[in-house]
Amino acid sequence: MGVLTGIKPEKVFAYFEDIAQIPHGSGNVEAISNYLADFADKRGLQYIQDEAKNIIIIKEAVSGYEREPALIIQGHMDMVAVHKPEYAIDMTREPLKLAVDGDRIYAEGTSLGGDDGIAVAYALALLDDDTLRHPRLEVVITVDEEVGMDGARAIDLSMLKGHRLLNLDSEEEGIFLTSCAGGARMNCLVDLSDRCQDRSGTVYEVTVGGLQGGHSGAEIHKGRGNSNLLMARLLQKLAGNVSIGLCDCEGGLADNAIPRVTSARIVAAEKDEKQLTGMVQEYDAVLKRELASKDPGVFVTISSQGEAVAKCLAGGDLQRATNYLYSLPCGVQAMSADVQGLVETSLNLGVLKVEGGRVSAEFSVRSCVDSSKQALLDKVQALTTLAGGRCEITGDYPGWAFRVDSPLRNKMIALYEEMYGQSPRVEAIHAGLECGILASKITDLDGVSFGPNMYDIHTTEETLSISSTQRVWDYLVRLLEKKD
Repeated sequence: MGVLTGIKPEKVFAYFEDIAQIPHGSGNVEAISNYLADFADKRGLQYIQDEAKNIIIIKEAVSGYEREPALIIQGHMDMVAVHKPEYAIDMTREPLKLAVDGDRIYAEGTSLGGDDGIAVAYALALLDDDTLRHPRLEVVITVDEEVGMDGARAIDLSMLKGHRLLNLDSEEEGIFLTSCAGGARMNCLVDLSDRCQDRSGTVYEVTVGGLQGGHSGAEIHKGRGNSNLLMARLLQKLAGNVSIGLCDCEGGLADNAIPRVTSARIVAAEKDEKQLTGMVQEYDAVLKRELASKDPGVFVTISSQGEAVAKCLAGGDLQRATNYLYSLPCGVQAMSADVQGLVETSLNLGVLKVEGGRVSAEFSVRSCVDSSKQALLDKVQALTTLAGGRCEITGDYPGWAFRVDSPLRNKMIALYEEMYGQSPRVEAIHAGLECGILASKITDLDGVSFGPNMYDIHTTEETLSISSTQRVWDYLVRLLEKKD
C-alpha cells in the first residue's frame, strides 16, 4: 500500500506515486519515458517515443465527441532533482520518499517533482479512465524542460490534429496563463588555471546560507537573496582588504533556481585572522539588516579548517576574478510597462563554481521582449570578454504571445465561473513555458496553462496541495466533457 493510497482523486495520486518511484531528474529520463511507453502499449493506445525520449499518446474521441476539437494535453516528465546536503540519497538511482502533512504532499529531504509530475499523473489518469466523455486526446509529455526545454525543441508534432492546448505546468489554482517570457541558458567561463599558485596558511571555509531560494521565473521579483551573488560581493571585499587566496567556491544547483547556499575555501596568514573573521562577521550583520524582511534566515559563517598548503588564486588574479563576479548583473532588470506587476527582463546566477582557477557562472536569462533578452545576453558576454573569458548560449526559446481571440480561453473562463461562482485570473508569466515552442510548431495554436497549487517548487520544501489537485481534476474532467 502506497503513502497516497486512498487519497482522492485516487487514480491521479496512484500515478503520481508510481512516478515518484522512478528517478526522473533532468537528463535522467529514459526510465520514466519507457514507463510511459509501456503504459500506452498495455492499453492498446497509439503512441510515439522519439529519439529524445519524448512521448506522444493518442486516445480517440468517445462516441458523440467525434466532431469536437481535439485537445492536446501537455506537460513534461523531468523534475529538478535537489536534496538537502545532510540527506543521503542518490537521486539518479533512488526513489523519492513521499509523505503527507495535512493537505500537503512532500518528499522527505528532496524536491517533490510536482513540477511537472502532476501533469503526467493527470494525463495518465485521463487516458486510463474509459468512463470519461472526451474528444480526441493527444497527450504530449516532453523531456528535459527544466534544463532548457530541449524536448519541446526536438519533438515532431506534425501528426497531431489538435490546435487547442491544455498545458498543465502552472502552480497556482485559479490562474489561467496565456503568455510567457522567452529565455535562454548562458554558461560563462573565465579560465585562470595557469595563474594558480601554492599558498600556505590557515584554510577557512566561508558559507553564505539560510536563504529561501525559489524559482527564478516565478519568484525573482520577490528580491530574495542569491547566495552566489552575495558570496561574490563578500569575496570582492575580502580580496581588496586582506591578503587571501581563493581555493574554490561552489553554490547553486540549477540555473533556473535561486541559489540558497554558497561555500568557499580561502587561505590567509595567521596574522590576518582577526581582520578576516571581523569582516565576515560584519558582513553577516549587514545582510541580516538588508534582508530582514525578504530572507530573515540569512547567515554568513567562517570556520578554520587548519593549516595547509593550497593551490589558489591570489593577488591581482583573484581581484580580477572577484571583480568579474561582483560586476555581473543578477535579478530583475526591467518591469513591464504594459502589464502591471509583471517582470519584463531578468537573469539569475544559478550555479557558481571556482575550481583550479576556472571560474564558471551559469545563468537563466528571461524576457518577454526578445530584443531586451538579446541585449542582456550581450551585456553578460561583454563583461565576460573583458575578464578574458567566453560564453556559451544554449536552450534559447521563444516567448508565448498573448492571443486576443481565444475560443479555448473563453470556454474555460465560462466553465470556471459556472463551477466556482467567480472568474479566474488571466495572466502572463515571467517564467518560461513550453507553449511558445509548441506554438511555433502548430499553426494557429490556442492554449491555456493551468494547474493545482504547488509551493516552493525546485526546492527541498516543495509541496503539492491535495485539495487543489482534486478541484483541478474535477475541472479538467468537466472541461473535456463540455462540448463547444
